[in-house]
Amino acid sequence: MSLIPEPTADADILPDVFARWFADRGWAPRPHQLDLLQKARENRSALLIAPTGAGKTLAGFLPTLVELGRPQTTVGAGKVTSTGKAVVRTGGLHTLYISPLKALAVDIARNLERPIADMELPIRVETRTGDTPVSRRQRQRRYPPDILLTTPEQLALLLSSDDAPYLFSSLKRIVLDELHALVTSKRGDLLALGLARLWRLAPQVTTIGLSATVAAPDDLRRYLVPQNDGAVGMADLVIADAGAAPIVEMLDTRERLPWAGHMARHALGEIYDLIKRNRTSLIFVNTRAQAEMLFQDLWRMNDDNLAIALHHGSLDVAQRRKVEDAMAAGKLRGVVCTSSLDLGIDWGDIDLVINVGAPKGASRMMQRIGRANHRLDEPSRAVMVPANRFEVLECRAAIDAVAENAQDTPPQRAGALDVLAQHVLGCACGEPFQSDDLYREIRTASPYMDLARTDFNDVVDFVATGGYALKSYERFARIKQDKQARWRVANPKVRQSYRLNVGTIVEEPMLKVKLVRGKGGGSGSTGIIARGGRMLGQIEEYFIEGLVPNDTFVFGGEVVRYEALMEDEVYVSRTNDANAKVPSYMGGKFPLSTYLAERVRLLLADERAWKGLPDQVREWLSLQLQFSRVPGPRELVVETFPRADKHYLVCYPFEGRLAHQTLGMLLTRRLERARARPLGFVANEYALAVWSLGDLSLMIRDGRLNLDALFDADMLGDDLEAWLAESALMKRTFRTCAVISGLIARRFTGEEKSRRQVLFSTDLVYDVLRKHQPDHVLLRAARADAATGLLDLRRLSDMLMRIKGRITHKELDRISPLAVPVMLEIGREAVYGEASDELLAEAAEELVKEAMSPH
Repeated sequence: MSLIPEPTADADILPDVFARWFADRGWAPRPHQLDLLQKARENRSALLIAPTGAGKTLAGFLPTLVELGRPQTTVGAGKVTSTGKAVVRTGGLHTLYISPLKALAVDIARNLERPIADMELPIRVETRTGDTPVSRRQRQRRYPPDILLTTPEQLALLLSSDDAPYLFSSLKRIVLDELHALVTSKRGDLLALGLARLWRLAPQVTTIGLSATVAAPDDLRRYLVPQNDGAVGMADLVIADAGAAPIVEMLDTRERLPWAGHMARHALGEIYDLIKRNRTSLIFVNTRAQAEMLFQDLWRMNDDNLAIALHHGSLDVAQRRKVEDAMAAGKLRGVVCTSSLDLGIDWGDIDLVINVGAPKGASRMMQRIGRANHRLDEPSRAVMVPANRFEVLECRAAIDAVAENAQDTPPQRAGALDVLAQHVLGCACGEPFQSDDLYREIRTASPYMDLARTDFNDVVDFVATGGYALKSYERFARIKQDKQARWRVANPKVRQSYRLNVGTIVEEPMLKVKLVRGKGGGSGSTGIIARGGRMLGQIEEYFIEGLVPNDTFVFGGEVVRYEALMEDEVYVSRTNDANAKVPSYMGGKFPLSTYLAERVRLLLADERAWKGLPDQVREWLSLQLQFSRVPGPRELVVETFPRADKHYLVCYPFEGRLAHQTLGMLLTRRLERARARPLGFVANEYALAVWSLGDLSLMIRDGRLNLDALFDADMLGDDLEAWLAESALMKRTFRTCAVISGLIARRFTGEEKSRRQVLFSTDLVYDVLRKHQPDHVLLRAARADAATGLLDLRRLSDMLMRIKGRITHKELDRISPLAVPVMLEIGREAVYGEASDELLAEAAEELVKEAMSPH
């Protein structure tokens, strides 16, 4: 919400009290802020694309503040009671702000209070997130504030209540912040369905979308308005003037640059120096495990006692708020954080963003850079710290993309059927509905505008019966029709279960971590431990399952000793241990974007561009050129070589870990048929290595193995189907869809299903459906998810078409320099966590000597 003085004409639409407020601060409203005011006057919905620091958030709220600042009484539509009498109320909910992050909603509330207080506006602002107390949530439904700041999940909960028509009848405006981050996921599907319902409950409502990074504006413009009867509707577009170009540099480390690994521990001293030289720095990493470890490392070397804090989504809300408040007050020198702080939180005076590891996407990098400075006429500053040699190429490509303002947000997706099932159940929890009415309503949401009636009917049937194969089980019947053919919930327990399980983020089961006084070498018995203790946050169940009492691990920036597990609470005590384990979280690793992958391939193929790379990387690529070959932009280089008693095939598609893992699975099937006796494969973001007992070089030489046939796109047909049929991956994908759709409830009153219970339930249902109803709506949803997410089939298909007829085979007598990083991944896949970089360094020495030794 920071604004910089900038003279502008034609401020007639701005009331005097607001004009004075701007003037008192030496500010002037920006053209795009006045544009949104004019759009509001005309009752038009709009998408605002504006760089960080352009006053984007204030622009989104200015129409609301102006309207609510006028002394008037608004009469909302009444709620009809059971006696038939209308309850008339004044005021009511005027503006609904929806953010992808809880922290963002809280921060915006804090920033909104300032102009409201300064101008003494009669406006009440409240937040509603998963952290909001139940008593306040209940009060908000009875006595709604003027402006409510919330998240997609909380909106779904509000819409599932029978008083939703009362609550939203007065709604005038919806503000969607960081819209690009919402629309490309299942959360975006859930939000779109919520918008469709709001458009029906409050036909007068208009929407404002706010975004700093947009690759395809028309996708977002469609998302913001109803799509009626096949006619494509679009919100208006407002584009703010660009700010000063950011200054982004890559750390050219003085230390030896690792060949593999993700922690960048070689650069710890240099990262610490950067924090020391700046007033306030945000240090971004890509996973929570990295955040915990980096924070510990920085504290160990913090001889200057700098105020450095930690922020990620598993920490207790009180701890996160404390960090956010201290950051806003300028009391911290650095915050180590994950994507929990990626988006629009206005921290004010941040001098520098440090990104540890490659960003995986140009738009994500620009989003993170935007957290620095927040002043439009001064450049944001960022330093990228690559963790390994391949990441140097990715960082270089990202810096070039940022300089060109190139975006790589993924295109809008078709709405998921499991999310639709959740929404159908949520609708039944509120008002009973007729199928025809709900189908028409759902198709106004842009992700579902092309939804076939047969798919909708299948979803409703699934919510009503579980589907043909499950309809004999009463527990799967969650909605039923009344005499007017309206669908309503089958019983109150269904409604309660829906409210406990709403949302599309399916995380691993979490346990509460509580700090107690330790037993001092206890045996693990729980008798000596007092219940209670300070809440540190939550940790994934699978990590705790691998510990025994007295094991130590890092959590919340502290080293703790595991004392005991009691129900869903993990009791820990403070301790000191330099070798403490680092919990790893199952989610969190971003895939390399298609756009960045393409730029990395172009960079590799252009030897002249190598001059801009650090000496160590330039030497590495030059050695590869002498020893083997550097891949061209549309070429696949395949190297084969012996090592120890095995034979290896290494290729370099540069299509990201997910696509490479799928390729590895399919290649091993084909190599089995060719009698090459494959033993396994390993993939990273850039390369794939397969090893076997058969001599792959010899088989290619004598024609028993044809590389064009091996990498033919037909592997995505029968081979893929056969592999999926026996793959655990499909079961895992189905499990997520089953939880999102509400078929399998994770949470019950007073308890949460354990991971083992969920596994057992969903695996059983999966096997039944595959056998008796292979076209079941959940199996279709799981296949669609696998294709776009875990398998990345579109990307793999595009890659196989790109390299057709362009495969270059290099038969080598030993490992090549470019193959060293992926070969170092062998044996690491089973190890979660990022604490093995020292082991990698030792292994690298051996492989590097091998690759560099004279023939």
